[in-house]
Amino acid sequence: MKLAVIGAGLMGRAAVYDFSRADDVESIGVFDVDESLAREVANGYGGGKAVAAQLDAGKEDAAASVLSGFDAAVSCVTYRLNPGLTRAAIQAGCHLCDLGGNNDTVREQIAMDAEAAKADVIVVPDCGLAPGMVAVLVADGIGKFDAVNTVKIRVGGLPQSPRPPLNYQMVFSAEGLINEYWEPCLILKDGKQQTVEPLTDIEELEFDGIGKLEAFYTSGGTSTLPDTYEGKVDFLDYKTIRYPGHCEKIRPMLEVGLAARQKLEVDGQQVEPRALLKAVFDKNLSFGDLDMVLLRVTVEGERAGKAGRVVYEIIDRQESRTSLTAMMRTTAFPAAIVAWMAAAGQIEQRGVKPQEVVINPKLFIPHLKKRGINLQIREAL
Repeated sequence: MKLAVIGAGLMGRAAVYDFSRADDVESIGVFDVDESLAREVANGYGGGKAVAAQLDAGKEDAAASVLSGFDAAVSCVTYRLNPGLTRAAIQAGCHLCDLGGNNDTVREQIAMDAEAAKADVIVVPDCGLAPGMVAVLVADGIGKFDAVNTVKIRVGGLPQSPRPPLNYQMVFSAEGLINEYWEPCLILKDGKQQTVEPLTDIEELEFDGIGKLEAFYTSGGTSTLPDTYEGKVDFLDYKTIRYPGHCEKIRPMLEVGLAARQKLEVDGQQVEPRALLKAVFDKNLSFGDLDMVLLRVTVEGERAGKAGRVVYEIIDRQESRTSLTAMMRTTAFPAAIVAWMAAAGQIEQRGVKPQEVVINPKLFIPHLKKRGINLQIREAL
């Protein structure tokens, strides 16, 4: 099969690396607006299978022309470009998945469902970590019960050794991080969709060997789950995991307007507060320290009249400064798995569909373990 990666940033290079290790992948296309970066990633991570070229992913016709030569592709560029890439993939007859991260964008993509189905294409948005593989784990857990009461999703990317004052470092795009902290959060309560404010409802939790942590509402993590399970699950929510005290420090920054897009005049120049905040985060929180990803998905329900629980847990640590980060592994690998499954014919449906609808967990979960992502499943049924 022939697979493409659009975007040669951190997640893109991890996807290229993953594709390069699959015996049935004949060739990998690496595309970025910066051709030299695309070549660097192709040569460094492609295992001799990758070729590189320049592509402005915002130009749909150019993207369609490129994708027509591939069986499936993964988009590792900003979510703003995914609707256009969806149209390009449909035109090219190429399966597509992306890292997503914005609910409005996903809805725009899902509106193209009929067009994709007509073109015999499957497009799967939001295929990273969270949103991403958590949706497949939720689907697996829900499938174990006759009725489901509660689904709680807790995920965080953290430095293994926290540095004050925020005890955080940049492990993915600053734009995505600010979106999570700024936009409304969609949950299910009493079986119905409800919006809650980000950076609220702080709770304590613990992971073995790590100790006490906090979790609070952030946007995007539930993705399409509230739409899929409305009326079927009583309560479903998503919270981001951080070291204790992070939320109370970060929230005032946003409350005073540092995430706003409306420009302000500063010394005669127009400055966007969000652009400034992004630049500050990237400059002052990009330590490059070893990172880790924590994940816990808890599904509670009833089977055969008895209450039960299933817990999915991942603790993934970066091994060295030269190895892929834990965030790269747990974000890019799941997306790469979905693209590979699409090309391999392991996704039967066509259209633009959520993961929890079209991905078979029994096929997907073994791929995680094959890649060394240590998913532990504890059942009390």
